[in-house]
Amino acid sequence: MSRIAKAPVKIPSGVDVSMSGRDVTVKGPKGSLSWSVHPFVEVEIDGAIVTTRPANDEDEQWAMVGTTRALLNNMVHGVSSGFERKLSLVGVGYRAQAKGKVLNLALGYSHPIDFPVPDGIEIDTPTPTEIVVRGIDKQQVGQVAAVIRGFRPPEPYKGKGVRYADEQVLRKEAKKK
Repeated sequence: MSRIAKAPVKIPSGVDVSMSGRDVTVKGPKGSLSWSVHPFVEVEIDGAIVTTRPANDEDEQWAMVGTTRALLNNMVHGVSSGFERKLSLVGVGYRAQAKGKVLNLALGYSHPIDFPVPDGIEIDTPTPTEIVVRGIDKQQVGQVAAVIRGFRPPEPYKGKGVRYADEQVLRKEAKKK
């Protein structure tokens, strides 16, 4: 059985969780998120606590209950304080510049890369070699950061490329004579 599924989700003040049918809507100061709950899972909203439990007491359903609880917790955290991922650019001439809804990247290619920022995501560049991706949807923030990192992943010899700020790149030893 899932241990995560048994933990209740605490709703902070200023966040409203409502349910209509199988759809859960979470509204907070940063925005609103909605999601459809799987039929294996029953969700109960009791004041400032949301609990999840399986429709039947079968092992396969407990896994989905744990996933549902984690997703609901991420929704509550997202609308109350939001999520962010930091990326850093390592390499000579590598730079980023946010211009409105477009992120302009110079990553050592013969052409600049213009990345259109999706709705619900905010991208800042505090310095030319740092990118901060912010949003209320944890999955979308992670996906946008992964797409940006995918333009030039860090290579193992010099460590050049786009990496997460907390990422440790394993370095390989150079060829010997």
